[in-house]
Amino acid sequence: MKEAMLYEKLEDGSVRCALCAHRCHINPGKQGVCGVRENREGTLYSLVYGQAISTAVDPIEKKPLYHYLPGTQAFSIATVGCNFRCDFCQNADISQASKERSGWEGWARPLLSQTVVDLAEQRRCASIAYTYTEPTVFFEYAYDTAVLATPRGIKNIFVTNGYMTPEALDTIGKDLHAANVDLKSFRDGFYRRLCGGRLQPVLDSIQKMHQDGVWVEVTTLLIPGENDSDEELQDIARFLVGIDPNIPWHISRFVPHYRMQDHPLTPVASIHRAVEIGYQEGLHYVYAGNVPGDRYEHTRCPHCDEVVIERRGYWIHSRLDGNRCPACGQELAFVVEP
Repeated sequence: MKEAMLYEKLEDGSVRCALCAHRCHINPGKQGVCGVRENREGTLYSLVYGQAISTAVDPIEKKPLYHYLPGTQAFSIATVGCNFRCDFCQNADISQASKERSGWEGWARPLLSQTVVDLAEQRRCASIAYTYTEPTVFFEYAYDTAVLATPRGIKNIFVTNGYMTPEALDTIGKDLHAANVDLKSFRDGFYRRLCGGRLQPVLDSIQKMHQDGVWVEVTTLLIPGENDSDEELQDIARFLVGIDPNIPWHISRFVPHYRMQDHPLTPVASIHRAVEIGYQEGLHYVYAGNVPGDRYEHTRCPHCDEVVIERRGYWIHSRLDGNRCPACGQELAFVVEP
């Protein structure tokens, strides 16, 4: 255990957590919505500090990040826990374990922040990705790792639902370099009904990250009948264009899972329609996800339409000249290795 960051002790022994947008009021002996932050005698503790439930070396494209250090590897880590309860979660076995399964504490293995950074360096990873579950709920672990990684030239990436507070983003500051944020819907009712959260804090996080200089890409899991209307897709695209038309938007195919196992698979035609809406609304880079070999996996130059990166799943072939189109020489929205 480690004492939590970003909380307030209250007079009656309860605490107010300021890490995520739930801002949980937690009484002694109780846990927050995430199930991994507990009030013990008036002090809030993280129950998952240094306790890795999953580690892997992944292509950065798996996050998915298509425009940040393309072709590099990310050392990926996660702990148990999440501050959402999405009915369609693809990693519910670990994200919801703290709320649904007893004995989850025995699943993890100790992995100190210094060891994470050493392993990332040994495996020649350009970045560390805090992923698979929600990094906000293991913020102390991610923060301590990030501040060690940055001086060694290793970048830090959050794959996140975006439901953190401005205080959390200010705290990690320049040690957070990139993020893929799930924008699950543009309707507050969807968030309340299927995720146990609200829309506005996610929008605020996307805007703040971009404003603070974090490289941002956005993913929307397209679920038939839930968030796939033309109007909602237009709203998402217009929101992103209003921040920066260069923000890549990944539209991912829903596969039945967790509490929505009887829900239909997303038709590929629906993914294509969503991608085309993104382009029509003015975004420069829109991608089909979970459709290996699809024509919308590739990156095209928004100025001359030349294919600058070919993809199939996590395999890529880059024709970039630094971050410029090899055909027209136009500078494109990429962060590439020196």
